[in-house]
Amino acid sequence: MNVGIICYASIGGSGIIATELGKTLAARGHSVHILSSDTPFRLGDYQPGLYFHRVESRGYPLFREPQYLLALANTVVHVARAERLDIVHAHYAIPHAAAAYLARQILAATDPRGIAPGIITTLHGTDITLLGSDDSYRETVAFCIDQSDGVTAVSASLRSDTIRELGVTRDIRVIPNFVDCATVHRVDAPGLRSRLASDAERILIHVSNFRAVKRTPFVVDVFARVCARTPARLLMVGGGPDRDLAAARAVALGVGDRVAFLGEQEQIVPLLSVSDLFLLPSAQESFGLAALEAMACGVPVIASRVGGLPEVIDHGRTGFLHEPDDVEGMARSAVSLLTDDARRAAFAEAAARTVRERFCSDRIISEYEKLYDDVLRRFPAKPRPSDA
Repeated sequence: MNVGIICYASIGGSGIIATELGKTLAARGHSVHILSSDTPFRLGDYQPGLYFHRVESRGYPLFREPQYLLALANTVVHVARAERLDIVHAHYAIPHAAAAYLARQILAATDPRGIAPGIITTLHGTDITLLGSDDSYRETVAFCIDQSDGVTAVSASLRSDTIRELGVTRDIRVIPNFVDCATVHRVDAPGLRSRLASDAERILIHVSNFRAVKRTPFVVDVFARVCARTPARLLMVGGGPDRDLAAARAVALGVGDRVAFLGEQEQIVPLLSVSDLFLLPSAQESFGLAALEAMACGVPVIASRVGGLPEVIDHGRTGFLHEPDDVEGMARSAVSLLTDDARRAAFAEAAARTVRERFCSDRIISEYEKLYDDVLRRFPAKPRPSDA
C-alpha cells in the first residue's frame, strides 16, 4: 500500500505519532511518504520504504504570510501523482485534512488516470478543543471531518469532544496513541542517574512542549511541595513559550538549584529510565503520549484528571489523577510513592505492563491498516467522468 502522511514536524505528540506510524508501516512493507514543513522530530536515519517530502511555502508581498495550506495541497497533488498514493493520512484537521481534501479535488478534476486517494483524518486534540471551538474555524473543521473517508480520534474523550463541539454525527473510530515497545522501555543508563542526583534524592521528570496548556509553572509548584518533604530533583525536558516562566517560578519558590532544564531531547528513554515519577498537571490532554512513554519505562505518573488521561492512567495502580488545580493533592500522591520503595515498584511494574498489554505499536498499527483497507474497499478511486 502507498500511504502519504501529513504531519507537523514539531516536538508535539501528533507529529511524533505520525512519524512513528510511518516508520512502523514502512517496516511492515508499505511505501510511506511523509509530508511536512520540516524534517519531523523523530524521523531518524534512513529507512527503506520511508520517504520525506518537504513542503515549501514561499512568501509574496501580496500575502501577509506564506500560504502553507496551498503549498501543502500542491505537494500532496505532486506526490499522489508520482507515487500513486492509495491513502492520504492527515494528522490534524486544520490545515492538513483541508489540504488533503483540496488536493483530491484537484486530482479528480485534472489527472487523466483519475487518481483519488482515500483521506483519513486523525484528530489529536487542539484541532478540536481550540480550533474546533473557535467560530473562525468551526465550520471548516467540521467540513474537513465530514469529507474524510475515515476519521479517528486518539481517545474516547476526544471523540466525545468532537461530537459535542462540532455536532459531527459520522462514525469516528478511536485508535489510541502507541509506543514501540521494542525500543521504549526501561534501560540501563550507567552513570546517568549519579550525574543528575545524589543517592538520597528522587528524580521527578516532566516532558512537554512547554505551552500554556501543559502548565509548566504548576509542575514547579508541585515539585516545590515535594521538596519540602523529601529530597528530590526535577528534570524539565522540552522547550517552548513557558520555559522562562517555569524557571522564574523555580527561583521564586527557592528550588531553582534543584530544577534542571534540559531542552529538547530526542533520546528520551534514558532520562525516563533513571526517573522515579512523571508529573503532567496539564489543563487539557486528549491522550497524553508523554505519560504513555513514561509508563512504558516503568515510571508512575501524577497527572490531571482531564481529557483522555483517565483512559491511560489507572488511578491508584499506575499513577494518580487529581483535579488540575489540586497542587497539594498531587504533591501528597507524589510523596506517597517517592517515600515507599515497594509501593513505587508495584506502580512501576503495573504501568509498564499496561503499556505492553494495550498500547504497543504492533497492536495499534494493525488497527490503522484495517482502517486503510476498509476505506479503500468502501471508497475506491473514482475515475473522471470522461474516463468512465
